Amino acid sequence: MLNKSMPIGLLKDIINKKPENTALLGLDVGKKTIGLALSNPEQTLATPLRTINRSKFARDMQAIQEIIDEYEVGGFVIGYPLNMDGSEGPRAQSVRDFAIEMKNILGSDPWIALWDERLSTVSVESFVDKIVDKRKTKTNAKGSGLIDKLAAQIILQGALEFNGS
Repeated sequence: MLNKSMPIGLLKDIINKKPENTALLGLDVGKKTIGLALSNPEQTLATPLRTINRSKFARDMQAIQEIIDEYEVGGFVIGYPLNMDGSEGPRAQSVRDFAIEMKNILGSDPWIALWDERLSTVSVESFVDKIVDKRKTKTNAKGSGLIDKLAAQIILQGALEFNGS
């Protein structure tokens, strides 16, 4: 389902090459986990999907490949953690490296958009703090992967809305 000759880049720079009528997978790439969200094929709505506990990169990609196959994913939106002043720091470079390696491992040339995710995890944590039962802690929500997949949903939904969907 993935098209050949697709780029990696900032969404605003590659939006004109975005695959149409196919699900997009949103990723919130962290050091320990990867939160995942999925769009509908019309690319109007993002839904939290799951959280992958990171291990070896090849295993992470195998789990992502299974999702690509199951949901017929046609492209990716990866949260790009820019610094508050808009500059790229070590985390942004780590995510860019992840995207490049992902492209190499998938064995095709997928469309991979990087989306400015400043404050996405912070906003999710704030939201979860408000809705999680006081008997549960933020640590439990984080441990369950809830925050990671909700952050992926916010990343993907923001990118869908930028596209005018």
